[in-house]
Amino acid sequence: MPLAPPRGPTTMNMTRNFKSVALAIASVILIPSCASTGNANTKPRNNLTDPQYAVESVQHGKASWYSIRTNFGTKTASGKRLSNDAATAAHKTLPMGTKVRVINEANGKSEVLTITDRGPYTKGRIIDVTIGAAERLGFVNRGVVPVKVEVLGKIKVDGE
Repeated sequence: MPLAPPRGPTTMNMTRNFKSVALAIASVILIPSCASTGNANTKPRNNLTDPQYAVESVQHGKASWYSIRTNFGTKTASGKRLSNDAATAAHKTLPMGTKVRVINEANGKSEVLTITDRGPYTKGRIIDVTIGAAERLGFVNRGVVPVKVEVLGKIKVDGE
């Protein structure tokens, strides 16, 4: 009967150390590939002083955010595909396609969004924004914040 090589504490420690080193090397190689590099063609999402829009009405209330996961899918009430990073929102009564400027009253950040969905259906809330818009408005961690919603309308130019 052939004898197996001795497997003492030294051999086990060497195997454990080898596995640790291999795992560390794999982590160093793989983790940077998960990082986002951004988009070189990124342009500002919204020009807050855009002269083509005028404030038609103002609403005050609370805003919350939603995402593909919390919306149970990717379709919105307008039929458009929901994107977590899109500058879109849900409102109970405003017409689809309406532009609104949402201003986070807690920090003053604002963004112009397009209404593409219906909601929110929670009492006391006036608008749901995508999770990407909530990140840009600075309230994704809080979940719900007081906001001012300015309903924007196109400025009519003579001859239109």
